[in-house]
Amino acid sequence: MPPKFLNLIVACAENRVIGRGGQLPWHIPEDQRFFHAQTAGQTCVLGRICYETWPRVRADGRRPIVISRRTDLAQPGVVVVPDLAAALAAADALPGEAYICGGERIYGETLALARPLRLHLTLVHAELPGDTFMPEWRHLPWRETARRESADAGFRLTFSTWEKP
Repeated sequence: MPPKFLNLIVACAENRVIGRGGQLPWHIPEDQRFFHAQTAGQTCVLGRICYETWPRVRADGRRPIVISRRTDLAQPGVVVVPDLAAALAAADALPGEAYICGGERIYGETLALARPLRLHLTLVHAELPGDTFMPEWRHLPWRETARRESADAGFRLTFSTWEKP
């Protein structure tokens, strides 16, 4: 049986911006709905800032695994681990899919792994100011498996899924 994919899910601007001041630099309801639908009932691996700024992280059956040295973040239904290796070991022991939900450092470490990856990307067609970026991913041998164009009042969007063996 081939190893299961490790999912990364991210929305980023064309200049790879994913955050500004610890928040998303946009409000795109369609992307929020997509993100929540994809991660519902799944294991979500995320850093401390992402955890602290996502109020619905434990809703809809999600199982959060937070990468942080702050053990005071642990509470019922939340696993806190010190690094990505421990997070992936915990996620692999749980049912369902594992989703890497950010931030920048965790995305970068995940992209460097020699394991099958699936990238769920919402590309926001804009150049936006920010202080947190999606690490460069385009150099990896991805194969696009899905694509859908969309737009809202503020942005044109491309929802796509990519796989790397």
